[in-house]
Amino acid sequence: MLELIAALRTRVAALVDARAAGDPTAGDPLRGLYITEDTARRIAAEPVRTAGDAARGGTLPDTGGPDRLSALARTFGLSALDAHVLVAALAPDVDRGFEALYGYLNDDVGRRRATVALALDLAGTGPFDPAARDRFHPEAPLLSGGLLVVEDADRPLPGRALRVPERLVAHLLGDDSRMDAELLGMGVELLPPTGADALLPRPEPVTLAARVAAAGPVTVHLRERVPGAATDSVVAALRAAGRPVLRYRPECVDVAVARALLREARLRGAAVVVEPLPPHPGPLVRLLASADATVILAGTDAPDPRWAPDAELLTLDAPEGAAVPGDLWQRELGPTEGDFDVDSATAPYRLSGDQVRRAARSARALAAFEGTAPTLAQVQRSARLVSAPLLDSHARRIRPAVGFADIVLPEEPLGMLHELTGRARDRDRVLGEWRLRTGGGRGRGVVALFAGESGTGKTLGAEVVAGELGLDLYVVDLSSVVDKYVGETEKNLERIFVEVDRTDCVLLFDEADAVFGKRSEVRSSHDRYANLESAYLLQRLESFAGIAVLTTNLRANIDEAFTRRLDLVVDFPFPDAPQRVALWHSCLAGTPKADCVGEEIERCAAEFELAGGAIRSAAVTAGYRAAARGSAVTGADVRAGARREYEKAGRLVLDAGAPWAP
Repeated sequence: MLELIAALRTRVAALVDARAAGDPTAGDPLRGLYITEDTARRIAAEPVRTAGDAARGGTLPDTGGPDRLSALARTFGLSALDAHVLVAALAPDVDRGFEALYGYLNDDVGRRRATVALALDLAGTGPFDPAARDRFHPEAPLLSGGLLVVEDADRPLPGRALRVPERLVAHLLGDDSRMDAELLGMGVELLPPTGADALLPRPEPVTLAARVAAAGPVTVHLRERVPGAATDSVVAALRAAGRPVLRYRPECVDVAVARALLREARLRGAAVVVEPLPPHPGPLVRLLASADATVILAGTDAPDPRWAPDAELLTLDAPEGAAVPGDLWQRELGPTEGDFDVDSATAPYRLSGDQVRRAARSARALAAFEGTAPTLAQVQRSARLVSAPLLDSHARRIRPAVGFADIVLPEEPLGMLHELTGRARDRDRVLGEWRLRTGGGRGRGVVALFAGESGTGKTLGAEVVAGELGLDLYVVDLSSVVDKYVGETEKNLERIFVEVDRTDCVLLFDEADAVFGKRSEVRSSHDRYANLESAYLLQRLESFAGIAVLTTNLRANIDEAFTRRLDLVVDFPFPDAPQRVALWHSCLAGTPKADCVGEEIERCAAEFELAGGAIRSAAVTAGYRAAARGSAVTGADVRAGARREYEKAGRLVLDAGAPWAP
């Protein structure tokens, strides 16, 4: 590069000498600020040059060498004339002496950059040559590649100033340490190569990435079923193969950013990954597909032929995302606090490699703040924050604060809850690696139905499952989902399912028979549209990839077709007397109690047939009575609470001292 600048200085000196010899005002200190009559006559008398006069410009720079300019010429398809023009435009950014020289040659001390005419003069040609002028067309390599900026659009072409972007100046001087300033804050991330020792997922994304890398410049559209399911794996594989990756997450179509992104990718030899595609991505896709670069577009929608009608757009179905290896969690977390298995603790989270790294950084920062190594609670909290769904408009978030020790159930339903947590942890292995759910577009979701009378612990059971998995529980707000307008309910449900598909949480449909009810015989348009809603849900459960719990008081109201698609059906029975005793003790475990409370609990459990929810309410009533007196809970408080719940239910309560009492 420095040799080319030195050669350019020689040509500038020759042009200065030639200008001085033929210009009577060459020594005038005000030259460039006015035009004399003699100068005007001299310009008018100059002969029109032809392309054959180019010999005085000397030889054009050699673009076949190993330097960066030669590599740039090969990458962007520059001609020798393009390279000459680029060096002339670049010179003031490298050697400030060229500012004064160019001001002199431009006959204007205020114009210190090369103009089109001056650059062509220095290259041995001129604006009279149509082929030379064509090198400044917007579709020519210099301008379409973002290597040259032609300013002063209101001037005639020969008088327009030329500027080389700062990013290209830095690249030609050997500095690629920073990304283009135009890309900062625009959702672009530079991911350097990781090497062959990187932890990689299953072979399908690796094979796909290898084929993309070997294909050379190609534009691939990866159609994903779940947003981001395969893109992270493909990116990791490209980096492991030695390719840097520029990952772009656009919020809208910005052509200027896309041009800068392509220039950055071609300068670095990087692959471009755009995910997800913004709405109406046609202009963005057309620009990216027309570039001589490796571009991967990812999204859940099928590609529209109108996006890039003249470009070769290779559409592929994205391979299923694989669970991130536990080794990555362990490597990113480092030493941990407490005796917990990292693989088991992180199995419920379907995070990408980048999300794992962010979660691990967050866990380490939280641990450092608390003065410990990362603990199980810190790891789970960080993972939840990274994958938090955007469901606040349609669901209520519950942070689980209970575990299996807080629920009282018979052995069989309790065992099924344990089985449900196991299915949620191992679904990637069983349904993915072992391929036990294939075909038909089936997802890897886990869906269970909790059936039982009101107050038997169905919602608590869902919270226990979420807490055991380290996930948040989202209770669907049916009032914001069900809509009187045809098709709107399905749209609201689809938003919920899509969000849960891509994140990690437990979704609870309380009173699920409101939307999962039986289909009816079609006798009116209302019946027809109600059945359409059920048909949509039946199809959506097949492809669901999250964890969902449906609860109902009336199992018979759930359509049999839904039941077939459920992984588990857990019956929550009404508690018998021994279970009611256990429930009373569990609810009052944290309260101060008088000595006689245990005996009264057993009597109340035998006399008052209450479900777990009612017993909890009765215990709260007993606690308030004791707090009002400022003493411990007594047997009378327990009985008063039980009587209150019986009365609320409209059931008859007999006074022990009454003449009609047994």
